[in-house]
Amino acid sequence: MSKKIMIVDDDPAITRYLDALFQDNGYETCIAEDGKNAMEVFQANSPDLITLDLEMPEEWGPRFFRKVSKIKGFSTPVIVISGLSGRKYSIPKAEAFFAKPFDKDELIKTVDKILLMS
Repeated sequence: MSKKIMIVDDDPAITRYLDALFQDNGYETCIAEDGKNAMEVFQANSPDLITLDLEMPEEWGPRFFRKVSKIKGFSTPVIVISGLSGRKYSIPKAEAFFAKPFDKDELIKTVDKILLMS
């Protein structure tokens, strides 16, 4: 059974790109267009990993992360993918940080490594 990656980003071009990239590399995906509907998507899909943008309309990534991390037993790894500066300080427990634009090969290598450990 393949691992599932949840993509949280408000940019449709980025979500389509990440969706294709992850599926081409054998992963299932689910998508949340912003932090506001991300909790619903998370609960409905139980992803193995989350890629999280920081700056989105409605609700920012850090606010979603604070909410989801309060769920009892939450241990889903998070990779921050953002164009926002200072991103390394936004989600202190994130497994990795990628600035937009990012290197797709480096991202897949990081995802593979994290999901092999989990």
